[in-house]
Amino acid sequence: MIQYSLRCAQDHRFDSWFQSASAFDKLHAAGMVSCAVCGSTEVEKELMAPRVNVGSEKARTAPEAPLSAPANPAEQALKELRKEIEKSSDYVGRDFAREARAMHSGEAPARSIWGETRGDEAKKLIEEGVPVAPLPFLPTRKSN
Repeated sequence: MIQYSLRCAQDHRFDSWFQSASAFDKLHAAGMVSCAVCGSTEVEKELMAPRVNVGSEKARTAPEAPLSAPANPAEQALKELRKEIEKSSDYVGRDFAREARAMHSGEAPARSIWGETRGDEAKKLIEEGVPVAPLPFLPTRKSN
C-alpha cells in the first residue's frame, strides 16, 4: 500500500491510499480519483517526503480510525448530505438527463432524482431551463 498526498484544482488537500503507484496511475487515468471535499477529478499528487517504518511498535499498530471514517468536518458534512440525498430522492443512474427532461416537460411525474450525465448533457439541460445542480460526490461504484 502507498499513501499519497493529493490536491485538487480547487486547492483542497487530502491523503489517500492506493494498492501501488501503478494502481494510482490507472485509477487517475480512468477519472476515478476524486477530491474528498468537492468531488473534482482534477487531482494531482503533492510533493511528499518519503516515510519509512523501521519496525517500531507504533508503526505496527492499526490506525486510530478506519480510513472510511470522515477525517474532518467537511467530510462529515458531505457524508450527511449524501445520506439525505439518497434517502429523499431516486437514483436514476445514467438516465438522469432523460428523466430530468421528461419531468420538466410534464411527461413524467415530478420527483427528486439524482444520477449521472456527461458535462455536455448537463450544460444542455441548464440551457433548456431544466433545474439541475452538480452534487459534490460521485456515485458509489460497486465491484465484485
